[in-house]
Amino acid sequence: MDGLIIIGKIVGVHGVRGELKVYPLTDDAHRFLKLKECFLSGEDLKDPKPCSVVSARIDKEMVLVRLEGVDDRTLAETYRGQYMSVTRENAAKLPEGRYYIVDLIGLEVIDDVRGSLGKITDCYETGANYIIEIRRKGKKDLLIPYLNAVCYEVDIPGGVFKVRLPEGLYEIYE
Repeated sequence: MDGLIIIGKIVGVHGVRGELKVYPLTDDAHRFLKLKECFLSGEDLKDPKPCSVVSARIDKEMVLVRLEGVDDRTLAETYRGQYMSVTRENAAKLPEGRYYIVDLIGLEVIDDVRGSLGKITDCYETGANYIIEIRRKGKKDLLIPYLNAVCYEVDIPGGVFKVRLPEGLYEIYE
């Protein structure tokens, strides 16, 4: 199914009544508290299984989710490792200048000085900020910080991600 956005990964179970322990892969774990419908699948999002959410609550860094029809620990265990996703229509609305990672992947990265650097293959959080991973032909992947001072223009419809690399960063990867 096209247009699904991953919001969490099932990393375990909680208790004996089938609650799923979900590691949120979203900036705001509270979005799970309003969730009514979701899909379960592998990370590739192939063959997503639609599910109804009965309840959700936050427990430390995890979200505990109960799905309709999952009423015991044994059944809940079978979902360990699955990813929880929502349709784009049910995804949290992002403020201006914020993007879903899935929308950034595949964009061509263009540096003001060096021109095309390659395509975005991933974006992940390091604690201090996000890191953009760029696949380059015949060269080592390039990692750049996703900071306003570096990444200054995102054109999703045009497929372009414009950057001004900090002095010396490019040379580290050459």
